[in-house]
This record gives sequence, C-alpha cells and structure tokens, in this order.
Amino acid sequence: MNYNWNWGIFFEPSPEGAGTYADMLLSGLLWTIATALCSWVMAFCLGSVIGVLRTLPNKAANAVGTAYVELFRNIPLLVQMFLWYFVLPEVLPTSWGNWLKQLPNAPFYTGVVCLGFFTASRVAEQVRAGIQSLPRGQRMAGTAMGFTVTQTYRYVLLPNAYRIILPPLTSEFLNNLKNTSVALTIGLLELTARARSMQEFSFQVFEAFTAATLLYVLINIVVITAASFIERAVTIPGQR
Repeated sequence: MNYNWNWGIFFEPSPEGAGTYADMLLSGLLWTIATALCSWVMAFCLGSVIGVLRTLPNKAANAVGTAYVELFRNIPLLVQMFLWYFVLPEVLPTSWGNWLKQLPNAPFYTGVVCLGFFTASRVAEQVRAGIQSLPRGQRMAGTAMGFTVTQTYRYVLLPNAYRIILPPLTSEFLNNLKNTSVALTIGLLELTARARSMQEFSFQVFEAFTAATLLYVLINIVVITAASFIERAVTIPGQR
C-alpha cells in the first residue's frame, strides 16, 4: 500500500475554521515556548533555593532540600501531571477545587506548575553540585570578609557556581522544553498535540510529525546558540 504524500497540506484550511494547518502548528509552537519559558523561570528560582538548602551547614535545611528532590525527581512526570490536574482539585476544599476546574487555560497553568516543580528538583541537584565543586577557600574568604551566609552565597558562591553549571542547565532547559509534550495528556494544545490533531484530521501523519520534529530541532538550535553566547560572555578570563 503506497502512502499518499501531500506536502501542500500545510496550506490547506484547518478544520478549526481559522487559518491553515501551518497556522495550527505555529499556534502549538507558541504554547510550547510559553509553557517551557514560564516553567523554566519557576524551576530555576525554586531549584536554586533548594540547591542552596542542600549545601547549608544546617541539618534541617539539608533534610528539607533532600526530601523535595527525592519526592519530585522519583515520581514519573506523567503521574505528576495527572496528580496536579485531576487529583489536586478533588482534595482541596470544594470552592478552591471548583475555581481550579473553571480556570481559563487550566491545562497551561497546570503544565507550568507541574513542570516547574519537577524540573526544579533537577536544577537543585545541579546547583548543589556547582556549589560543592568550588574550593572551600571561597566560602572561607566570604566569612573572613565579614559576609553573612546570605551574602556569601549571593556574592561569592552562586555567581561562580552558575558559571560552572551553565552547560548542564542548558541541557536541562532543553529537557524541559521537550517535556512540555507530556501536557498534551491534560489537554494543552502544544506542538505535539497540534501535530496529532493535524494527523487525525488530514491522515497525513508523516507530514505532520516531520514538521513538528523540524520545529523542535529549530528551537533547540536557537537555545544552544544563545547558551553558547552567554557562556562565553560570563566566562572569567583565564578560566573555562
């Protein structure tokens, strides 16, 4: 049985009644980018805090950080997505649960929160590793200068740690970008969901997913290129 190739399908009207199939894919691409960026901001900020907690000379702080990482890192992302979207509204007070269910673009907000918490556990481990890879003398130098613990982290440890972990953070951002496809299971019309819709409506499966693949590759190239420029810009002369 021969497959009927039709690359002109992208310029045909979509069944949604607005725009073409290409417009539908681009709409999904925008949702993918928005979800990835919003969840990454959350993951980076929260992950930095958790990573710092895991390196503080305080057992309680270490326990909190470790518990967070082990909880969110060891539960599959798909399970977490379902828990946030289907289970959380049912266990909250009725008024809160109804508010969540009726929230406009609820799949988007749920996807952002779920990916943010999940990715934060991975960012935390990278921040912890970056801080612990620094010479002990840097922490001691901050103390000798009269810095508080907060000031030592802010002005001495974290700036150097972020320079070290920038490459793995870039990889983590790319993973976060690709993980947005899991949100299609809760109804978010991101790029993969749009490609599936195009395939179901037009039966042009290869064209739909080829286009989605190329768009993912294009985004990844842009991110890697931008990260390379940032890495060169923040490198301390004489060090890598």
